[in-house]
Amino acid sequence: MKKIAVSHRTLGFAVTLLLGVFPACAKKDYDPRRGIEKYDVVWDSPSKDAWGTMPVGNGDLGLNVWVESSGDLLFYIGKTDSWDDNCRLLKLGRVRVRLRPNPILQSGTFLQALRLREATVEVRCGEGARRVEIRVWADANHPVIHIAVKGKKPVEASASIELWRTEPFELPTIEVSDVHFDHDVPGNKHFPTVVEPDVVLSGQKGRIGWYHHNIKSVGPALAAKLQDMEGFAQADPILHRTFGAVITAEKGERVDDLNLRSPAALAHLFNIYVLTKHPSSPEAWLSAMEERIASTEKAPFSARLRAHRAWWEEFWKRSWIDIEAAGPAEDAFILSRAYVLQRFINACAGRGQYPIKFNGSIFTVPNPGSPGDADYRRWGPGYWWQNTRLPYMSMCTSGDFDLLEPLYRMYTGDVLEMAKYRTKHYFGHVGAYFNECVYFWGAAFNESYGWTPREKRTVVENESRWHRWEWQGGIELLQMMLDHYEHTLDEALLRSRLLPLAHEILTFYDLHYKVDDQGKIVLEPAQALETWWDCRNPMPEIAGMLAVTERLLELAGDRVNSEEKALWQRIHDKMPDLPTREVEGKKMLAPAEQFANKNNIENPELYAVFPYRRVALGRPGIELAVEALNHRWDRGNFGWRQDDIFMAYLGLTDEVREYLVGRARKWHEGSRFPAFWGPNYDWIPDQDHGGVLLKALQSMLIQTDGKKIFLLPAWPKDWDVHFRVHAPYRTILEGQVRGGEVVKLSVQPPSRRQDIQVMGPLFD
Repeated sequence: MKKIAVSHRTLGFAVTLLLGVFPACAKKDYDPRRGIEKYDVVWDSPSKDAWGTMPVGNGDLGLNVWVESSGDLLFYIGKTDSWDDNCRLLKLGRVRVRLRPNPILQSGTFLQALRLREATVEVRCGEGARRVEIRVWADANHPVIHIAVKGKKPVEASASIELWRTEPFELPTIEVSDVHFDHDVPGNKHFPTVVEPDVVLSGQKGRIGWYHHNIKSVGPALAAKLQDMEGFAQADPILHRTFGAVITAEKGERVDDLNLRSPAALAHLFNIYVLTKHPSSPEAWLSAMEERIASTEKAPFSARLRAHRAWWEEFWKRSWIDIEAAGPAEDAFILSRAYVLQRFINACAGRGQYPIKFNGSIFTVPNPGSPGDADYRRWGPGYWWQNTRLPYMSMCTSGDFDLLEPLYRMYTGDVLEMAKYRTKHYFGHVGAYFNECVYFWGAAFNESYGWTPREKRTVVENESRWHRWEWQGGIELLQMMLDHYEHTLDEALLRSRLLPLAHEILTFYDLHYKVDDQGKIVLEPAQALETWWDCRNPMPEIAGMLAVTERLLELAGDRVNSEEKALWQRIHDKMPDLPTREVEGKKMLAPAEQFANKNNIENPELYAVFPYRRVALGRPGIELAVEALNHRWDRGNFGWRQDDIFMAYLGLTDEVREYLVGRARKWHEGSRFPAFWGPNYDWIPDQDHGGVLLKALQSMLIQTDGKKIFLLPAWPKDWDVHFRVHAPYRTILEGQVRGGEVVKLSVQPPSRRQDIQVMGPLFD
């Protein structure tokens, strides 16, 4: 193998440029199927309650599965589009499966395992002739949940519906993004929030079922009137939304409207078909459900099962990072397991109609403070951009491009269209800005906008100072979509979503802000995220617009007309230098050119490092970022804090290792599943905590800058690893590292090998 050491003195580290092939001294090819099996979660005893659940899902449906000490198997059903009339994302309900005779009570032996390869929860209990196996999964390709039971001797099985929304009731407390939340009234409730009951299907033959039908809508019309947006034409996304499920079984016998019996046999198969339809009457929903069942069952069950397994096999073959430490083996196992399980959770909830909810995803369970209410989540139903983005930051590197679609669909659909109208209506010019906090149909939170009648308002923007000028989310979405396009070169994505979004967001900044005597933009009034409320030229906006305009010109400059290209160049030329400050004679990145009034604990100065990568490995100014990191006001390695990612992008191997291993160990102390993080700043399971973990580990292994690929930029020498990761320009790298050396590497396409640099330590 030829090696040429090239000294990058401006960065102070040695880079090895690989010109030959890697030696064939590695072990046999890594088998991701075998690799994934060691991270199966296995329990040898039943769980006390719903805090002892395992997640499983198909991208739209999510189950929390556990077995009680009684021997009954239970699970909650979550769905990505089950919005009720209060805009709360509800669980559909709970199902209980009971066997008679009970094999656990008869023998006491027990095993429950999450089998990751097949996305299936397996339960085995009993011994010998009393042995029974139960398997639970959500079909990867169809909206149906299966519970398969197999025994050595005939057993009777039953499935029961268990609901808690059985009559109308008022929520005793509400969260900040609930549509009626108002800081300025007693109890924070501007109006009562009344939850409507579910409806149980009656008199079904050989099956049982239930649904929730929105008979009212308290969100969109209220928000439109309050926020002076009644001129925006939009169908109500809540009114008459109907969602529910039907449970069937071969030879199933309806005992009553809540219980379905499967007669004694060696095997049983319960099927739970789930459907959301909007708008719909209950009758139309049931008719559509009949069609859904019939269309699904056209394919034999065995063929659907093979297709389900094939989908998950393809998923696990896309990408992996599997660490085998020469040092503390437990650290490596816990971190690799955390990476695998969080990516699995993303896949279980990431292919539905709406983006992953950062505060619990579709895997919430009853809050101890609200017995029986599995619908609770701290912070409520809304989407904060700063939180929503974090589960998605790792998906390009892992090749999970399909999971990005719900994020794009919402933000470049209803959210963008409403933002365009709002900009013209509020400010009198075209373009679009994204509010930090929005409901799924695009309106700002009522609490953020404020409840002051329009004739008494003193500002046209949000009254809340937390989010009045926090508008950089549109820039960051552009950065993410540019990453996606750079990885895939997907022309449909570029033309249908990326370029239209770029036009609206950049047009807003072009028209909304003045320039100084040097022709540089003056972003004022402004704020730096939620943290610094009184700013001039905040770092996230300046770094972000420099990043996206340069990348647009590089990646798509030949795909637009001269006017659009001129807009990109004009915005780029308007940007001032990245803001800096000095502390005890040391210069470093700053939150803004001017900043004051600190109210939160983010580090906006480091957004130049991530997500915008203006200062990172291979770029000038890295010392400014390291000093900013050392002098940051707030720090931590849990929840949405991104310190781990900043450290990785700055090549700080020891620091990011300590933070990331610590993060992987911080799952919720009350939860049995080792990747149910939180609550941290949000709720359980905390998807931001896991999202940061995914991106930070990837960034220790690989970073990219245009066509440059940096391998091992912050990788500990005593961590051996097998990996397969995706890089820009349709590149896939698969290899092995041992003892700090790359001992095996396959690069597709092979021409990209010349762009790979294996990094040495940045700071000795």
